[in-house]
Amino acid sequence: MASKINNQQSPEFFIKGILKGDIAILSRAITLVESTKEEHKLLSKKILESVLKKTGKSFRLGVTGVPGVGKSTFIESFGKVVTAKGHKLAVLAVDPSSNKSKGSILGDKTRMEELSVMPNVYIRPSPSSGTLGGVAKATYETILLCEAAGFDFIIVETVGVGQSEVAVSKITDFFLLLMLAGAGDELQGIKRGIMEMADSIVITKADGTNLAKAKAAKTEFSQAIHYLQLPESGFIPKVETCSSIENKGITEVFDLIEKYKIFVTANGYFNAKRKTQQFELVLNTIEEQLKLRFYSDKKIKKVLESLKAKNSKQNILPFGLGIDLVNDFLK
Repeated sequence: MASKINNQQSPEFFIKGILKGDIAILSRAITLVESTKEEHKLLSKKILESVLKKTGKSFRLGVTGVPGVGKSTFIESFGKVVTAKGHKLAVLAVDPSSNKSKGSILGDKTRMEELSVMPNVYIRPSPSSGTLGGVAKATYETILLCEAAGFDFIIVETVGVGQSEVAVSKITDFFLLLMLAGAGDELQGIKRGIMEMADSIVITKADGTNLAKAKAAKTEFSQAIHYLQLPESGFIPKVETCSSIENKGITEVFDLIEKYKIFVTANGYFNAKRKTQQFELVLNTIEEQLKLRFYSDKKIKKVLESLKAKNSKQNILPFGLGIDLVNDFLK
């Protein structure tokens, strides 16, 4: 079936297949969304516009954490709980891309062996392509396609933790921060901004000799949260511990997220956040397009090359020259 699907198919072909939940057609549509080719952009735009009314009915969970925290292992255990609750699950696992080759390993399916073969589960590894926060540029649109295909619980796994992880909060409903105890001072080096973005924190690998350290870390993070400003949602972030290997604490994390969903739906924050996210994505797209067109302009390229050569020989006024270049481009 997959071999018969190509980019020459009509928009209607993809639309009908996606709405029927055809995984092969969904995968091809996501590839179109990820493509940088102009004809693919036009085709994917038509597809998205047609299925838009069937989107927005899933719960979108963002999962992030420091390297080695066990994100994929956690998602596999958590995903089993999600499906056991009757949900249709899509996991969008964003792998880091090389800044030089732009390639990525895309190995999340191999790390989630059991989850990847379960019914009602779709795992889509995608390269981050160096985009802000490690979230692939087309992740939001991929979420929409998965929702149109009937997936009602979406997990977005990001590549790691950094200031740019704010991008995660722009496309998900709940931002879950995974932390690892026993690796020194748990609070040292953790950016305040990341903790403020987190709707809750989970200490992973709470088993064996690490159990006592995990419990101590839970106490530390619980105390630290009280010093942070109350989130706009009104929901006070919680700190939990879990062991993906022993399958302990995973159901409790799911219950915590359910409580959050009920809370923010009741006070109207859930829908308000979705609308705010959509508007922010519009602004982000405008910024990206302006930047792309500016640096793609032939005249600007020549001026910048000349400026680079000039800079190696004498001092220049950076801000003034930058403003002049933008003004010239906009004329």
